Amino acid sequence: MFNNAYRGKRVLVTGHTGFKGAWLTLWLVKMGAEVAGFSKYLPSDPCLFDVLKLKKKIRHYQGDVVNYRQLENVFKVFKPQVVFHLAAQPIVRTSYEGPKNTFDTNVGGTVNVLECVRHLPSVEAVVMITSDKCYENIGTARGYAEDDRMGGEDPYSASKGCAEIVCSSYYRSFFAHQDKTRMATARAGNVIGGGDWAKDRIVPDCVRAWSQGKKAVIRSPQATRPWQHVLEPLSGYLWLGACLLQGQTKIIGESFNFGPRQRASKTVGQLADLFVFLWEGACWEHVPAVGKKKEALLLQLSPRKTQQMLAWSAALTFRETVTFTALWYRQYYAGRKNMFDLSCAQIDAYIQKARDNGACWAGKGDL
Repeated sequence: MFNNAYRGKRVLVTGHTGFKGAWLTLWLVKMGAEVAGFSKYLPSDPCLFDVLKLKKKIRHYQGDVVNYRQLENVFKVFKPQVVFHLAAQPIVRTSYEGPKNTFDTNVGGTVNVLECVRHLPSVEAVVMITSDKCYENIGTARGYAEDDRMGGEDPYSASKGCAEIVCSSYYRSFFAHQDKTRMATARAGNVIGGGDWAKDRIVPDCVRAWSQGKKAVIRSPQATRPWQHVLEPLSGYLWLGACLLQGQTKIIGESFNFGPRQRASKTVGQLADLFVFLWEGACWEHVPAVGKKKEALLLQLSPRKTQQMLAWSAALTFRETVTFTALWYRQYYAGRKNMFDLSCAQIDAYIQKARDNGACWAGKGDL
């Protein structure tokens, strides 16, 4: 897997207690990496990081990416060889309530990570993860490509567009003319999967309601998103990091979209309906949002560049994506104690699916 690039490597994951960060941390641990995580807090209750008991398996550092000295100390002590930057304020609606915190975290935190990387000679590869919402969304039906305009109407989207501009500036100013550190950025569409309990997200909102025997409330059932299982973009991030470690010059300093198959772009209502089919007794109702917290109705990415330059593509169908997710939550709410083993088994099942599809990153042989 990933050309065995991570075994024995010191890997720092910022935002490791978040939904995507915890799954990425689990996968890295599973591959034999020496992992450190840096995060401000546990973002939800319950929290996937706690459910998987990952604190016992890594070096866990508590701190804020906005605080440069805290972050710098972790870099100096751990001396990472690989950095995955995921720490962020990740919710669109929350960005309206706290725009300054959103920009401080998503832009200032990005600057701080890059400053630490710039001054630490141990770092070989850096994958900066932003968001599909970094693009100026004009409602076009075609998927946004990596060279489309950055921007965003809401503070969250604007902050992610700014973060991409910051990364581009740092690469061209400090990293492009040296061989020490190789950097790229990654953007992904809406991810779902077991263990997400963030507020104002469709799947967590639904499973919270259904686990209590309640009807789920959906604000925008006609909003279309490129749904993908969390393991899809994570496989892309890991493959991108492995390619950077191997010194593939054509990808250094580039940005990449990690999106699902085109037919996986479905409405929120279609997602909820399939979940209802897989969750006995579940149901939902449409209650329009109140106020001016606008979210885009259409947002799709073009993964063409990623397919051409990294030979990466999504492995799961829309139905498989939702089935993986529903199975995880149903096992959790049924009282299963060992969610670590179940999560590892889902990673193995995903890898096998990718191998069956001929994914170049998935390797061969026994899992």
